Amino acid sequence: MSGPSTPYHVDPLVWGHGPRVFEIFVEPTCPFSVRALGKLDALLRQAGEDRITIKIRFQSQPWHMFSGVIVRAILAASTLEGGKETARRVMDAVGAHREEFEFTNHCAGPNMDATPNDIIRRMEQYSGVALAQAFAVPELQKAIKWHCKYARQNGIHVSPTFMVDGLIDPAISSGDTVEAWMERIFA
Repeated sequence: MSGPSTPYHVDPLVWGHGPRVFEIFVEPTCPFSVRALGKLDALLRQAGEDRITIKIRFQSQPWHMFSGVIVRAILAASTLEGGKETARRVMDAVGAHREEFEFTNHCAGPNMDATPNDIIRRMEQYSGVALAQAFAVPELQKAIKWHCKYARQNGIHVSPTFMVDGLIDPAISSGDTVEAWMERIFA
């Protein structure tokens, strides 16, 4: 995080370093995104870090009412010690406790009384990562806007959406097996 001697840096959510680039556009509380995110480690293991580069991108969706707060907190986590691994821990905690961050039918339920600070505290509790200070860094807005612009420029409308080497592949689904993903990615 930024300070007098430490430069502010949002760690890119990128794993692997292979020539095939697999980008996944997600909304962290979307059940289909959560299912897809849960397969990324297996994909990286099976494909090999030298054959694939996996990039997580955010597609914040307004019907997931706390989406903006949650995306900002995950990106804030990437500025902390551990960078992308810390962000992944926070994202995984949100996915594991999805109902704590979502509204019933996207419009009702106990989260109607929750504040953004309540959501941040829940994320901290479930992940074990102190997020509030990093969340409040104004420069974080640049990273959030970058994710939004990048998704729009690539015609992303829903989550999860999958891109292989810069092209959307509508045949890839969160319900597919990792093996099916590999067949599409390395076709």
